Amino acid sequence: MGSEISLAHLVLNASVVVQFVMALLLLASIISWTMIFDRVRIFKHARIEADDFENKFWAGGELSQLYRKLDSSQQQGMASIFVHGFREFARLSEHKSVDVAGLVGGAQRAMRVAFAREMDQLESHLPFLATVGSTSPYVGLFGTVWGIMHAFTALADVKQATLALVAPAIAEALIATAMGLLAAIPAVVAYNRFAAEVERLGGRYDNFLEEFSSILQRQAYG
Repeated sequence: MGSEISLAHLVLNASVVVQFVMALLLLASIISWTMIFDRVRIFKHARIEADDFENKFWAGGELSQLYRKLDSSQQQGMASIFVHGFREFARLSEHKSVDVAGLVGGAQRAMRVAFAREMDQLESHLPFLATVGSTSPYVGLFGTVWGIMHAFTALADVKQATLALVAPAIAEALIATAMGLLAAIPAVVAYNRFAAEVERLGGRYDNFLEEFSSILQRQAYG
């Protein structure tokens, strides 16, 4: 219990600049954890959605029936790519002047737009996590340096400097470095994990786009 009181005492008695640095790092940490939990939920939903759609798509049913079923509601992920591609393919098929290359090319462009939109949603918040992970240690170090400078400056008016006089101020300053690391480490770990997840899902989406393009091309020739 004493250590908790001592830590709170050090924070409350730190200089204004160090307290500002601590508050900034605490805010960054809170926002980072909020984004981390949000991304965990988003990626879990994206994986489940992709598995569910692939099961439906490769079940062997009519693509038009699957499209009508999915087009009636807002779709995300792989289903969104399919809906946009099939919709454009069906629209262009109504024009007799459009050849096979035009049909498939138009569907691919529509799917690429949907693919880019889905990737933007998956990558949302990742730049912030990368920024927190890369800058928080330096922000904390700035607070520490400032606190140590403030501690030694205060010794100028003291006739006899002792460790007991300077130790509390140095401890206050070092807390800023610790908070910087506490904010940075989870952000870096989460960013690396989520970046790998984005790459895996992006690969699945891209593979489906190419496979579906081949199916549409065969259907156009048929």
